[in-house]
Amino acid sequence: MYLVDVVLSGLVLGGIYALIAMGLSLQYGVARIMNLAYGEFTIAAAFGAYVLFSLAGINPILALAVVMPLSFALNWLIYRVLMTPLVRRAPTAGALEVDTILATFGLLFVVQGVLLVIFGGTYFSYSYLAIPVEVIGSTLAANRLLAALIALALGLALYLALTRTRIGTAVRAVAASPASASLVGIDTAAYAAFAFALGGALVAASGVLVSMFLTFNASMGVVFTMKALIVVIMGGVGNILGCLAAGLLLGLAEALGGAFIDTGLTLAINFALFLTVLLIKPTGLFGKAAR
Repeated sequence: MYLVDVVLSGLVLGGIYALIAMGLSLQYGVARIMNLAYGEFTIAAAFGAYVLFSLAGINPILALAVVMPLSFALNWLIYRVLMTPLVRRAPTAGALEVDTILATFGLLFVVQGVLLVIFGGTYFSYSYLAIPVEVIGSTLAANRLLAALIALALGLALYLALTRTRIGTAVRAVAASPASASLVGIDTAAYAAFAFALGGALVAASGVLVSMFLTFNASMGVVFTMKALIVVIMGGVGNILGCLAAGLLLGLAEALGGAFIDTGLTLAINFALFLTVLLIKPTGLFGKAAR
């Protein structure tokens, strides 16, 4: 049963990784913004959930209804004010990627600095549904299981929205070819801003869910950025199902490696898996080669 415990723990962790990466996949795959400050918004949302729970008694599930719209609006504003000038002046997609890497690298320190000023370097956590539940003979913390189920529901809702609605079709068209999308009347700038903001809402959701079972501090954002980048590239840039598969794979690898090898080798296992996938399929698990 120990193996079942480890596998279930890995699947729960992988589901959270997948949700974290889906937001970055939208921002990078659709808006063409490589957001290095992505993980800082995860931590900011975690602090938001902590404050709402500790001071106002609002549980994390209800906090999602507050934090996600705020993050959507903030990320839309960031795109319009900070990213749009870079998009307009960039002569090529490659130049835009370099410019946005530099811009969001600076934004990373701004967000992290604000969090450090407000909360300091102390680790924070709170107790919500920290009770054991039995799943197919294995015991999991209820908060972890709930977080994984919500992550799965949000991921499924995003996939259905992108594949079954007119807005989703337009977003996918912009991701595939902005120039072609504009020829058929799609406002590429508006949909890029929408995708960037939607990615921000998803990263806020992942931050709230992570805060339910993880101890965190203001300097941890880079860890989530790294995990998200690994999952996005492994799954195939802009591919939501790829994010899910890569996230679950990464979570399982971490859990199995930590249980049967050494917990200190988690980072090495991450990159070993990452490099193996890229050596076998350079475009990612679900990525398509450019023509």
